[in-house]
Amino acid sequence: MAGWLSPGNVTEVTRLLDLSGVFVNGTLGGVLARARRLDLFGFLVIGIVSGLGGGILRDTLLQHGTPVALTDYTYLAVATAGTMLAFMADLSRHTSGWVFKLLDASALSVWAVAGAQTTLAVGLGWLPAVLLGTITAVGGGAIRDLLLARIPVIFGGTPLYATVAVLVSTVMVVCSRLGAPTVGILAGVGAGVSLRLAALTWGWRLPGSRDWRPGSSHGRRS
Repeated sequence: MAGWLSPGNVTEVTRLLDLSGVFVNGTLGGVLARARRLDLFGFLVIGIVSGLGGGILRDTLLQHGTPVALTDYTYLAVATAGTMLAFMADLSRHTSGWVFKLLDASALSVWAVAGAQTTLAVGLGWLPAVLLGTITAVGGGAIRDLLLARIPVIFGGTPLYATVAVLVSTVMVVCSRLGAPTVGILAGVGAGVSLRLAALTWGWRLPGSRDWRPGSSHGRRS
């Protein structure tokens, strides 16, 4: 396991993390499409956008060649597979369960890691890496929500969502700067999953209005 996660294999590990996030977010998009009673085409559009949108945004902003989702057909296949899983099986009854929450937290975290590492790999600095790590993690979901006429969850749909992506990206950047990208992957995903699950459990949110007080239930979500 240690050899497989050696620094020399970080690029391949990043790709696998990227693909795992694509599958989970494709599935999450399919669950929302089912809730809106969309047809198969609607499922595919929402699921694929959810799965690939963040990575395409990241690669477009990097201007380092064609977005990988358009050149590596594995990405489209994986996003479609995740969408079709939600099309064929009604997963909506499980969305409040721990397994679904764990998948959501894992996808958010691995995408933030993948986005930050991809940005560092093309030679950009720590701030672009944190920003693009966050965009990778939340971008697809934001586009999906806009297509469904929903307020994107990064603005007010769930406890500590984008905040988790910022934290994970920062952990990845710091560890990479210290010459330990493998530690960054493991620590970033571990910290992100833990914080996201804790936020979901205890309803942790950032303040969002001037009348917010500690313990208030009126804080906006981020």
